[in-house]
Amino acid sequence: MNILVFVETSEGKVRKASLEAIAYAHAMRGTTTAIALGKADAAELQALGKYGAAKVLHASDPKLDEHVPQVYSSVLAKAMQDENADLLLLANSSLGTPVAAKVAIKTGASFVSNVTELPDLSSGFTVKRSIYTGKAFAHVAMTGAKKVITLKKNAAEAKETGGNAQVVAYAATLNQADFNTKTLSTEKATGDILLPEAEIVVSGGRGMKGPEHWGILENLAKALHAATGCSKPVSDMGWRPHHEHVGQTGVKVAPQLYIAIGISGAIQHLAGVNSSKCIVVINKDADAPFFKAADYGIVGDAFEVVPKLTEAILASK
Repeated sequence: MNILVFVETSEGKVRKASLEAIAYAHAMRGTTTAIALGKADAAELQALGKYGAAKVLHASDPKLDEHVPQVYSSVLAKAMQDENADLLLLANSSLGTPVAAKVAIKTGASFVSNVTELPDLSSGFTVKRSIYTGKAFAHVAMTGAKKVITLKKNAAEAKETGGNAQVVAYAATLNQADFNTKTLSTEKATGDILLPEAEIVVSGGRGMKGPEHWGILENLAKALHAATGCSKPVSDMGWRPHHEHVGQTGVKVAPQLYIAIGISGAIQHLAGVNSSKCIVVINKDADAPFFKAADYGIVGDAFEVVPKLTEAILASK
């Protein structure tokens, strides 16, 4: 099977979710070709071979820096044809998912989003996908000759398996009509560690009582080399910037460790964190709904627990 993997980049750097997609493709034991569009660091593209890419295509036209889904879908549809790809893999993201849907329409491919495991090939091609905000799973048989899949975060482990890949320039044919949609402005998230890429997230809710108390969360995040997040009410009240809002209508995260402090655990918030490998909840309300979803829970006052936790982490180093 020939597999094409779309590689998302930010400021030229490859996103972790794309590394997982390449590792997923490699685990299928097909021929894996990665493709990056727009600005991308050459060394980062070569390093994709370490995760299983046999070859990397790079379409470096500056017009592709704009991340326009219609443009990307046209380029990827043509790349599938040029590479004779049976399957296109993308990360399940704000960019990958709409691009995937458009590619499926252009190529007549079967399309499934939010895939969580390797396909079952015993009797066709069946994938398992997460539905109902992670509360259930569906097994979907993909019968089309061409297939498009978006992978949920943590569907595969991004581990190194080989050496550098050959990077080949790809001449993308751009259709001017695809540029009818323009990005007028972009608000970029700030911080040393960004939420979508974070392995550890420390998140706070209304239980923190005000923005002036956020220092203890930031100290814990710094000690853990973690990103900071918050619940929707916190961002709505202006305590924290909106790009830190974690939840169904905010940023969906899938870190190795998610620490929720002073967050009750509304269903909208849980929908954005339920892919986390481990969830730790700190709340003085023993009946907080979040405890039902937690792997570990601490019933206690955050203003007492968090500083002691930070102190213990620093002492252990």
